[in-house]
This record gives sequence, structure tokens and C-alpha cells, in this order.
Amino acid sequence: MKKEEMIRKYEDEWILIECKEVDENFEVVEGEVLYYSKDKNEIYEKLLELRPKNCAIEYTGKVPEDLAVML
Repeated sequence: MKKEEMIRKYEDEWILIECKEVDENFEVVEGEVLYYSKDKNEIYEKLLELRPKNCAIEYTGKVPEDLAVML
């Protein structure tokens, strides 16, 4: 599934993605959604359970302007 499809299908959700294709900036282009939830802690629990090799966690909603994100 293309990333744009994931964003539409799982709007305002956290998604755990098994990456099939990434671009030169390591952004997900295509993959399989392994799990989704409104609660990011559930995503991390599923990550520990499944332990996928090539994965990403994305939030499909809008990040508030006053929120800082650290990677």
C-alpha cells in the first residue's frame, strides 16, 4: 500500500508499517500496515511483540504547532 493510501485509510491514527520501499530520505513510499491505533503506546507494544525488521511508525494526523518532536 502506498503511503498516501495509508494516510487516507488510517486518518488520525498511529500506524506501524513494514517498509517495502523508502525514498532517498528514508521516508516510507510503500509498505504493509501491521497495526494501527489512536494510542501510540499500543503501537510500541505491538512493535515489541512483532519485532519487524524494516519498519516505521507514523502518525497520520496533523501535529499541533506547539508540539516539539524529537527523533
